[in-house]
Amino acid sequence: MHRRQFMAAAAGGIAATALGACVSSSGRSPVASASGKATDAPAWSAARRFAPLRFGKIAYVERGSGDAALFLHGFPLSSFQWRGAFDRLAGERRCVAADFLGLGFTQVAAGQSCAPSAQVEMLAALLDSLSISSVDLFANDSGGAVAQLFVLRYPQRVRTMLLTNCDVEPDSPPPALQPVLAAAREGKFAETWLAPSVANKSLARTKEGLGGQTFTYPENPTDEAIDQYLAPLVSSPERRALTDSYALALDPNPLAGIESSLQRCTVPTRIVWGTGDTIFSKDSADYLDRLLPNSRGVRRLPGAKLFFPEEFPDVIAEEARKLWVKA
Repeated sequence: MHRRQFMAAAAGGIAATALGACVSSSGRSPVASASGKATDAPAWSAARRFAPLRFGKIAYVERGSGDAALFLHGFPLSSFQWRGAFDRLAGERRCVAADFLGLGFTQVAAGQSCAPSAQVEMLAALLDSLSISSVDLFANDSGGAVAQLFVLRYPQRVRTMLLTNCDVEPDSPPPALQPVLAAAREGKFAETWLAPSVANKSLARTKEGLGGQTFTYPENPTDEAIDQYLAPLVSSPERRALTDSYALALDPNPLAGIESSLQRCTVPTRIVWGTGDTIFSKDSADYLDRLLPNSRGVRRLPGAKLFFPEEFPDVIAEEARKLWVKA
């Protein structure tokens, strides 16, 4: 019952959303890539490497060649979120996706912060270790907060930026995250919500669970995605504590005071926003579009929820290619 109350509060109430043909025709291809073959969890795990940095051993996957693209995942997900985008774009870019500090399979150094500012420096160090000077940047959810901080700290390292539903300064952390933060302050977020979903994966796909709140389609997240995303986070007391630390680092607002700096950001940016998202404000897409002087506009996906980049990789690839041509 506690879990049901927890997720109901986090949602702030769910309005019924008619997905209709508009979403269904807007690029949903969760299984097959353009080549007809999709990357599954065993293939992603086999490709995983670890970069030994001062932040810890950073888990990442790399595929392709040429100009680099860096993909930043959401919370409590991992780089596995971007497997469909890799399938579609690795023929055109050197695609790199890392697991954030505190999430996924990254092994965090003792005493290392999991705050967004630390994630920025970790990513810069990872790119240095891979001899990558600049990237096309993709981001979702709290990864979007990291992306905005990264482009301000390292503007010369970002050629283009594609932002999906994510934090913005006036909506960070969003009100829907407050129950998560309250549980994390008690050291119980990973234990009371994530662990039950790993033990009984059907819970994650209920309307009160991770899937119902943040995925567009009721079959998501799949069993293998749950194991990729959540199983590492509850694998030990230390990992559960790190997961709670990641959440707590999102409050107070890590984007406070960046608006004026973003108004001077000249990186070409495209915004793709799912309108079924109940976590972030629907006004945030227009906020970013007005704020960023080189915004290339907003594309809205009717009914798509927060973690839609996993479910609509064709949309991500399509928008990326358009952005790169215009940039």
